[in-house]
Amino acid sequence: MGPSVIIGVMGGADHVSSQALNAAESLGKLIAKEGWILLTGGRNLGIMDVACRGAKEAGGLTLGILPDEKKFATSSYVDIPIYTGMGEARNVINVLSSDVVVACPGASGTISEVALALKSSKPVIAMGFDDKGLFSDMESRCYMHRAQTPEETITLIKKLLQD
Repeated sequence: MGPSVIIGVMGGADHVSSQALNAAESLGKLIAKEGWILLTGGRNLGIMDVACRGAKEAGGLTLGILPDEKKFATSSYVDIPIYTGMGEARNVINVLSSDVVVACPGASGTISEVALALKSSKPVIAMGFDDKGLFSDMESRCYMHRAQTPEETITLIKKLLQD
């Protein structure tokens, strides 16, 4: 038996739509039901918090890679918090520790994680993005993939893990 599959879910902490939050929570549940480990930025905000909540509600294991040493900012749904004290540099750990990166709507932090994943040839799934032009070059090289729903995302993860 090899190492556990780790799925990184990246996305915004602030100003995230309720639709994106609901999708991230559903995705967390589906990741847990597959027996995969969910990795997020570990904070008690936005996509990170709701994805972990979904995974925990489905009996999953959650890993949070936090930017600082502030335990009060940690999601209560994170099983294993890693306090890095590295600020946004912790995004490298998020990406390199994930077998597949799912990018949910977010801002510059999410974009940096996507860029790091693509630079590292990690598969990336943009879930719920409307703007196709932003990553179209990476899509044409088969590094970037798209899904609209958590269920589509899980199907795509399974396909990517088999390749």
